[in-house]
Amino acid sequence: QVQLVESGGGSVQAGGSLRLSCAASGYTYSSAFSSACMGWFRQAPGKEREGIAVIDGRGDTFYADSVKGRFTISKDSAKNSLYLQMNSLEPEDTAMYICAAEDTGSGRTWYLGCRFGFWGQGTQVTVSS
Repeated sequence: QVQLVESGGGSVQAGGSLRLSCAASGYTYSSAFSSACMGWFRQAPGKEREGIAVIDGRGDTFYADSVKGRFTISKDSAKNSLYLQMNSLEPEDTAMYICAAEDTGSGRTWYLGCRFGFWGQGTQVTVSS
């Protein structure tokens, strides 16, 4: 069973930066992580969860318009870790940020061509004006 644990959230002023990390475990082979589609989602109070960034098995990246040009998703297969570098943060970015990994067998959430089914607990990001 794949497990995901996020870290790196916190409070920052508008215009600041944060780097989120997601440690993945449970992959049987190291190549399974490197070939997995992974992503970041976020959920603000009273709002639905929204996808914001995806990195597929080839390393191609995709972003929601709301974060394009400010956020960068990356993956380190040697460390089984996923990252989200967030720059020029805005108060509207305040949310719980959740790491996700594809589950091609029974994932229920489709986003940018990937079928997500494994989720972390999330890390809170708060941006003040």
